[in-house]
Amino acid sequence: MWIHPEEVLLAGPLWVSERANPFFILQRRRGHGRGGGLSGLLVGTLDVVLDSSARVAPYRILLQTADSQVFWSVACGSSRKEITEHWDWLEANLLQTVSIFDNDQDVTTFVKGKILGIIAEEKRLQQGEEPEEDCGKFREAELKMRRLFGMPEEEKLVNYYSCSFWKGRVPRQGWLYLSINHLCFYSFLLGKEVTLVVQWSEVTRLEKNATLVFPESVRVSTRHSEHFFSMFININDTFRLMEQLANIAMRQLLDNEAFAADRSLPKACKTLRNVSALKRDLDARAKNERYRAMFRLTQDERLDGHTDCTLWTPFAKMHVVGQLFISNNYVCFNSREEDLCQLIIPLREVSIVEKADSSSVLPCPVSISTKNKMNFLFANLRDRDFLVQRISDFLQRTPDSCWGDSSPLALIGHSASSSVPSPSSAGSDSTHRGRHFHPGLPTASQGLLQLYQQDAPEDLGPKAMKEKMKEEAWNIHFSEFGRGVCMYRTSRTRELVLNGIPECLRGELWLLFSGAQNEMASHPGYYGDLVETAMGVCSLATEEIERDLHRSMPEHRAFQNATGIAALRRVLTAYAHRNPGIGYCQAMNIVTSVLLLYCPEEEAFWLLVALCERMLPDYYNTRVVGALVDQGVFEDLTQGFLPLLYEHMQQLGVISTISLSWFLTLFLSVMPFDSAVLLVDCFFYEGIKLIFQVALAVLHDNMDALLSCSDEGEAMTILGRYLDNVVNKQTVAPPIPHLHALLTSGDSPPPEIDVFDLIKSSYERFGSLRSDVIEQMRFKQRLKVIQSLEDTAKRSVVRAMMTESAFSIEELEELYCLFKAQHMTSCYWGSSSSAAERHDPSLPYLEQYRIDPAQFLQLFTALAPWLCGGHTPSLAARLFRLLDQNQDGLVNFKEFITGLNVQVKDYRYYLRMWAKEKEQKTETIKDLPRMNQEQFIELCKTLYNMFSEEREEQQLYHAIATVASLLLRIGEVGKKFNNGGGRKTEAAQAPPTASQTPPAVSQAPPPDALCRALAEAQLEPAAGSDEEARDDGSVSSYSVVSASSLACEDLADDTVLVGGGQQRPGSGLDADWSISFEQVLASLLTEPPLVDYFEKKTDVRDKMAACNAKRAVQRQISSASEQEITQHST
Repeated sequence: MWIHPEEVLLAGPLWVSERANPFFILQRRRGHGRGGGLSGLLVGTLDVVLDSSARVAPYRILLQTADSQVFWSVACGSSRKEITEHWDWLEANLLQTVSIFDNDQDVTTFVKGKILGIIAEEKRLQQGEEPEEDCGKFREAELKMRRLFGMPEEEKLVNYYSCSFWKGRVPRQGWLYLSINHLCFYSFLLGKEVTLVVQWSEVTRLEKNATLVFPESVRVSTRHSEHFFSMFININDTFRLMEQLANIAMRQLLDNEAFAADRSLPKACKTLRNVSALKRDLDARAKNERYRAMFRLTQDERLDGHTDCTLWTPFAKMHVVGQLFISNNYVCFNSREEDLCQLIIPLREVSIVEKADSSSVLPCPVSISTKNKMNFLFANLRDRDFLVQRISDFLQRTPDSCWGDSSPLALIGHSASSSVPSPSSAGSDSTHRGRHFHPGLPTASQGLLQLYQQDAPEDLGPKAMKEKMKEEAWNIHFSEFGRGVCMYRTSRTRELVLNGIPECLRGELWLLFSGAQNEMASHPGYYGDLVETAMGVCSLATEEIERDLHRSMPEHRAFQNATGIAALRRVLTAYAHRNPGIGYCQAMNIVTSVLLLYCPEEEAFWLLVALCERMLPDYYNTRVVGALVDQGVFEDLTQGFLPLLYEHMQQLGVISTISLSWFLTLFLSVMPFDSAVLLVDCFFYEGIKLIFQVALAVLHDNMDALLSCSDEGEAMTILGRYLDNVVNKQTVAPPIPHLHALLTSGDSPPPEIDVFDLIKSSYERFGSLRSDVIEQMRFKQRLKVIQSLEDTAKRSVVRAMMTESAFSIEELEELYCLFKAQHMTSCYWGSSSSAAERHDPSLPYLEQYRIDPAQFLQLFTALAPWLCGGHTPSLAARLFRLLDQNQDGLVNFKEFITGLNVQVKDYRYYLRMWAKEKEQKTETIKDLPRMNQEQFIELCKTLYNMFSEEREEQQLYHAIATVASLLLRIGEVGKKFNNGGGRKTEAAQAPPTASQTPPAVSQAPPPDALCRALAEAQLEPAAGSDEEARDDGSVSSYSVVSASSLACEDLADDTVLVGGGQQRPGSGLDADWSISFEQVLASLLTEPPLVDYFEKKTDVRDKMAACNAKRAVQRQISSASEQEITQHST
């Protein structure tokens, strides 16, 4: 590329001059390309180790003058082709012009001005395109990565790092390139080159460790190998980026929507030196995810910035040090000391933002007032004016809503839509404003528990008085810390939650702590529209919901009548309609039924949204990936906290059995309801950390009994009986019989365990668990779980295809990996169809991955033995249309293997299978439709193209000419036989005789000559009855049993692909002429060269190995092409 002219004092050291003229010199960096000797090896090693090649391109052009010792660098290039184009342009456009100048200074000034003009013009042309944010050094590194590893332009480099790659016991110093889809490493030391390419989707383990052999290293594991990298300048930054990229790849394997999400990354405002725009976007995404998780905000919330500050806390009469976060809809605060204070202020609640008077005690304060008369004072803000301006900008974009004098909790459905309204409510905002869902329904304004207890007499016993004391404690808390979404959340709040939330406040506080209140307030009327839309729609999810409705807490009287069942049906159906990717999963009914007991129907729906989409991510999809991930995390925690018990239970295989039901239902299905609901209270406040703590406490309390178990059943019985006897002695509700307890109770049940004691012991023993540590462990397990699911899918596909294919198990597994890799690569680097169309995780494993015609052509070219040279795309397109049975433009793995089977394996095997299958249906080979004359001509042309590059092409050409002539005569005879001799033909139109058979082909005739020979053999104009025309025009969709029928598929409708085009003038086709499939097959079998060609077996393993090594071959070709250019230039 052209560069701003820079002075070069010494042009000789480290460079080799390859071309020169009186004014310009083309130079190559020593150590790049062939030769160079010892000096070249040293320079190449230094370039790799010191990264000088990322700043200095391997080729450059210098401007020189006779009287000056100073050179000017005017162009550089990463390849010989690029620099040669610049050199040719200089010789053609500037060389003659500068030779006229008398003064060398004028030459230099003219050339510099011309180069600067070219650069300015290039920038002007790029103004309409997306601006290039990456600096020159990073751009050079990205070009180098593509050149070294054969990556296309669509593969974007995120960042690169200097490190050592341990190959055996020898470290190789080089550069690690992290792109969006690949991890690549390159090293060149004293003539020895090391390259490594690993797809992120193939990574099964990624961890940072420190050992004596590998100090402070990163281990990257795949299914077949392990790689160690060390000597990083900043290993933590590198490892975080590697984690993020691997996590993106796992999301893409799990959910096709991840491909679309990754193309809309947030944009960072500041440009950092030597860091790619994509790296900044990924950093911004990570910050957004941490911000949303910290404050339980919705998925569309974007962090605008954060700053250090202090918050005045009126309840403690002190300033709390922490950080202020600002996003498009919220102002949040989190104290530096954990659990000291947290605050969430929705901008929809803000009435005034103003700068308060500054003083030495309270420097740079900002006051924020809300509509419910709360005031928050922040101080010690570095850039107060800018902060106030940003908040004001966001406030202007926030729709106004009138709360009146009522509590925001009472009017939660009356706020206006947020900046991201739901599609269903966007067009009718005026009708939705201030509206609840069907106020006539009993479940629209109160929970089911309150509905069934409203007529019960007031209880004045000691338990009821304790419940009243809890309510009073919360009322005091509300008066001191505020009530609603703007409440101060402190350690006192946690203490009250751990002591149990009163039943009358449970729904309100669940909605507050989970963040569901904010989402419901920003989508008024959404649930009602969703219910109306989903009403009457039948799907697989609704059928499963109907089966499980009466299994949801059948022991509770709220779900023993139509009211409770109808409310549960509406909530589950509405969510299945909202999120078809999840639809419905077992255990959702149990959790939702508990939510409906304490919350109105709409609030229960938004709590379910918060659970499924934020608090328990991926728990309730088709493969319960989230629950499996947390099951692995629980095993790791057990190994860390209870190592002896872990080893024993691993032998029994108990942990993986018990934990899944615990996590999916939050202990609701294994513990008495009154006790389990207290764990749900803590879960909504603490998150998944609480579930892990309680699970570990349960194992710890039963450690001695579990260590003495000898089998899985005994251990399950011990844990089941323990959980059945976890009681809540403070509940005021009548006891609800627990079905599991009735089944597992023995003659001498174990003593009762107070649930409050269980929660307290879990905090005492395992309270050191942190959410960030759990997220780190989740990432590690997510790699393992998703890769394990992919392996399971592969085994299922192989088992299903074994009975329908002649490939071995190993061959099918390798073909599946190639097919999946082709699908994933097309998702990475773009395709004619979207990822959502090609990958549907809800389909059976055989049909999940699908490829389009362009991808099919690549695999066909790499694996199929029947290639037609330049006509290969035509044959591939025909085969694709034949295999695409549902005509959706996509082919799944089963269809792909069907087509490949016919070509690679012995076709007679499939004839036998076909015949056996047809015997059951009393059909024969004669039931296949007949081939008309136009299809026959195109078949001959296709066969001719197939043989064009074969070793025995002359014999094959002669054989196909003989077969074509024979079939023409058979067609003519069959036509006369079918017509019963009713029509007489003239002597000039007699059928061809043996003497008219084309002679033996001494050299390959051109395709047009063959077509003319076939066309000249036609003796009658196109004619025939409508019935015969319909029969002749039909094409079999089952003709996959032979090569000829593969080639003639759909030719009558689309012959452009093979060059046949439209019907030639003057070549009338005979509509009465036709031949059958058995006639074609019998004629082909009379020619040994054709029989040998189609019976020739191909070892697909060699082709698969070549396909796997394609990247290495591309790198070799790239290097060879540069050497050829070098030889040509010299």
